[in-house]
Amino acid sequence: MIGDGMGVTQVSSGIYRNKSLHVERIANIGFSKTSSSSELITDSAAGATAFSIGEKTYNGAIGVDKDGKPKETLLELLGNDGYATGLIATCAITHATPASFFAHQLKRSMENEIAADMVNAPVNLFIGGGKKYFENRVDSKKKPFDNRNIIRELEDKGFSFIDDLDALKTTAGKVGYFIADDQPESILKGRDDILPRSIAPSVRHLQKESDKGFFLMVEGSQIDWGGHANDAEYIITEMIDFDQAIGKALDFAEEDGNTLIVITADHETGGYSLPAREGNYNELDGKFTTGGHTGVMVPVFAYGPGSEAFRGIYDNHQIYHKIRQVLGK
Repeated sequence: MIGDGMGVTQVSSGIYRNKSLHVERIANIGFSKTSSSSELITDSAAGATAFSIGEKTYNGAIGVDKDGKPKETLLELLGNDGYATGLIATCAITHATPASFFAHQLKRSMENEIAADMVNAPVNLFIGGGKKYFENRVDSKKKPFDNRNIIRELEDKGFSFIDDLDALKTTAGKVGYFIADDQPESILKGRDDILPRSIAPSVRHLQKESDKGFFLMVEGSQIDWGGHANDAEYIITEMIDFDQAIGKALDFAEEDGNTLIVITADHETGGYSLPAREGNYNELDGKFTTGGHTGVMVPVFAYGPGSEAFRGIYDNHQIYHKIRQVLGK
């Protein structure tokens, strides 16, 4: 589970607002060093690709190494080994973080090409925005990109497309659910609790798809966008929404007893801090040092079998290797 742009302050602000967060239920905690191969400060593409391929790569890379060579992702490794796999995000499914788990492109901006990579990816379920990259595709100048209808190609590969979450209960096989044509709205602008509501039905669906197990990447995408906007309320509402999804995942893992949950961030966004408001030490005033990303370490929370492996301080790409170690892969 990835809270895009989620540093310690983002977590803290959620705790102060909500009195507590589900992430506090987790005892095994570490820190990840987020630099990419090309920059001290990473972007989401390089950060997520480090998680997905187990190597640091350059900013903007999607599922490729620092030399631009496609590398098998963790989702592909497990999917090709018989695990059911899924992706859920509150951004376009072609956006940097989810894309880094199923696609292989030199630049994160190549979202039409990223969408086409879904056709041959071993993905059983995806939920997110970005439908416009799958049909009636246009380029950056709004001119036709090509004649491909990726939705139809996915249907030919066995996908069914649903238009509400309840339909997932009665739909077998591969499933896609677009929650927006482009980027989903923020919580502040009316997005409902689709992220936490999607966890339990998605897990149940993936369990039905494979007896071997499942891999599910869940992203709270817009914590990052709140940081870029230097908007504390945006950050806090998205952080709490993501934490509600964490709570649903923890509820399942506690009952199941055989599920590993890893929660982290690709980077921190905004240089967010919580100083006192005008000297009043009982009132916080969110402040920012940048509209971009920062190089600070980000937290890693792990729960379930093997979760003690995620204690300590390590580079972001080691999360991939720690997951494989726990799985014995």
